[in-house]
Amino acid sequence: MQNITPENYQQLNLSPETLAIRLSQQRSIYGEHSEALYLTSSFLFDDAQQAYNRFTDKEGGYTYSRADNPTITNFTNKLAVLENAESCVATSSGMSAILATMMAFLNAGDEIIASASLFSTTMGFFNNFLKKLNIKTHYVKMTDLSAWEQVIASDKDGKIKIAFVESPSNPMAEVADLQGIAEIMHNKAKNKILFFVDNCALTPILQQPLKFGADLVIHSATKFMDGQGRILGGAVCGNKELTNEIYKFIKTCGVTLPVFNAWVLSKGLETLALRVKAQSNNAFELAKWLQNQPQIETVFYPFLETHPQYELAKKQQLGGGALFGFVVKGGKDAAWQVVNSCKMLSITSNFGDVKTTISHPQTCSHATLTQAEFDLANISAGAIRIGVGLENLDDIKNDLLRGLSKI
Repeated sequence: MQNITPENYQQLNLSPETLAIRLSQQRSIYGEHSEALYLTSSFLFDDAQQAYNRFTDKEGGYTYSRADNPTITNFTNKLAVLENAESCVATSSGMSAILATMMAFLNAGDEIIASASLFSTTMGFFNNFLKKLNIKTHYVKMTDLSAWEQVIASDKDGKIKIAFVESPSNPMAEVADLQGIAEIMHNKAKNKILFFVDNCALTPILQQPLKFGADLVIHSATKFMDGQGRILGGAVCGNKELTNEIYKFIKTCGVTLPVFNAWVLSKGLETLALRVKAQSNNAFELAKWLQNQPQIETVFYPFLETHPQYELAKKQQLGGGALFGFVVKGGKDAAWQVVNSCKMLSITSNFGDVKTTISHPQTCSHATLTQAEFDLANISAGAIRIGVGLENLDDIKNDLLRGLSKI
């Protein structure tokens, strides 16, 4: 049997879903069928000259697992193929992927333009830590292209270096015009601005931002790529010139993906397409059902025709995804009633799990935001976030009804 590797896979003309299963590193002398797990901190050299060559990048090969490891490479090779990217690097979490990316491309005094609907921890990083380096963030309404243009037009000194969005947004599933924002950043700015997209809500199975002009795609692999809520991980995909800058930060500062986590994620990619498509279908049916419940004020699901960016979502997404928000009548008290009445759904801040998760964003995942930030991100007191899993759809509905029936 031929070993399908990054060096020969193109000869076989296989689909990305197949490559996520079959792509691997060279097998060891033992001919293992499943990819090996290389639990080692360092690697041996034939002699001092080889050690020198590898540490000075004069030849390829592994040196130390803070820098790289065959198990990590196996994961990043698979994810790069799925994202249709030239290269991919892995980190210890989704937030460390954002950290490494920002540190690779920003200097003190630079500026960022970002969606006001970012995950609250991302905003906390920008507001509390990048601010210490005198790096300013301009927040704009994600869905308003004119707002992006206005900020870029005012950047006369070309201080803005990065544009950053998360689309669809967490938790209210707002959809950014990726191609429109890319056009502004690449062609209307004083200097070309790098455009980064957090794609963890959809994964490359349902959206590939590089096709719409993004320069880099960032993932919290903790979510759908693991799919069972076991480990943390992050990744960044794009061209090799850009990802190599991030790699330099990773190997120097040690925000490296643990080897065991890389192995779990590599196995997770093998079933990613099946899981994400099934979870997205479940979520779509649940969203349609929620729309018809009298206790519901609004459902924010990209593939519902009532969604403000429905046409845009259909253009750039292959599915609506498994994460969305809905608003119940009665504000926070009613939302808590729904969440607290669940007997099966998991009350937790994670999503992307095969187990359906539920939370109240204003008092859970986004609790650190101000009221003004809630308003700009469209997160109301009655908003509930649900990450739909693979349980029977009727069981999910019935669990939600326990609380909805009390409103």
